[in-house]
Amino acid sequence: MPKIAVIGAGTWGTSLGALLDDNGHEVVIWSALKPQIESLSSTYRHENLPELIIPRSIKFTPNIEEAMEKADMIVLAVPSIYTRRTAGLMKRYYKEGQVVVNVAKGIEEGTNLTLIQQIEDEIPGVNAAVLSGPSHAEEVSRKLPTTCVAGANDIKTAEFIQNMFMNPVFRVYTSSDIIGIEIGGALKNVIALAAGIADGLGYGDNTKAALITRGIAEISRLGVKMGGHFQSFYGLSGIGDLIVTCASMHSRNRRAGILIGKGKSMHEAMDEVKMVVEGVYSAKAAKALSLKHGVEMPIVNEVNAVLFEKKSPKTAVDSLMLRDRIAENSELAF
Repeated sequence: MPKIAVIGAGTWGTSLGALLDDNGHEVVIWSALKPQIESLSSTYRHENLPELIIPRSIKFTPNIEEAMEKADMIVLAVPSIYTRRTAGLMKRYYKEGQVVVNVAKGIEEGTNLTLIQQIEDEIPGVNAAVLSGPSHAEEVSRKLPTTCVAGANDIKTAEFIQNMFMNPVFRVYTSSDIIGIEIGGALKNVIALAAGIADGLGYGDNTKAALITRGIAEISRLGVKMGGHFQSFYGLSGIGDLIVTCASMHSRNRRAGILIGKGKSMHEAMDEVKMVVEGVYSAKAAKALSLKHGVEMPIVNEVNAVLFEKKSPKTAVDSLMLRDRIAENSELAF
């Protein structure tokens, strides 16, 4: 029986742990928060997943060595701001042959590194891969049909991840484009903040469609400049993830954006959502990357202005609408 360590006991880590247990694997879930481990191991319920009854065969531990020591695959499911720190804890116990699958989404502020790059920094020689796509934990925990993509440096690793996760309600595709998958997953959270802000301002479907369409254009321009493949941004980890994040109330980024659009400050919105709002942490990095690679990203710029420069959301929308007149696509310009 394959052995899995899930590092992180949030909604996503717990949902994936339950899925992997259903697939017949031996699952151990780790958290640095001892009260969380005590609650999960005594109740087998997660406070943010009310419909999930966690299988009793899953073990919980606050000891990361115990979680990792016999694992064939390690699912890294902590919020993106804790990826580097957690990978540093894992370094001592990582063994050659173990596959580390990152399932969080984000870019590190300051270094502007993707999560896989951070993991590789902290664990030399690691076989790190990514699983991403339109996949709310709340729906995966309810066994609603979901599709994702596994990105890895070699086909053997990608197919291994595919085989470990895939079942009748969770379909997994494979890809060699790790950077494209990561950029799509990280930057869609920034665009989702913009979509939420528009909702909070009372704007309609036309506005949201524009933000999604122009948002994926910004994401793909930067992603391709960084070495990603154009096709990835019009697949599950690109437009697929962007649509679900901009449209669903399961999205913490959209919910935070709605609150900001209604007049709350960034910090007030994050406090009210009560979960890590990844887009806030990725916004500065996205802007820095756009400047580094010479890519125009007006939506990302306006999100940064609202979050960090106290620009009013209404003025930010006006700035986007009143930009210079241009062709929709440079290749179709007159």
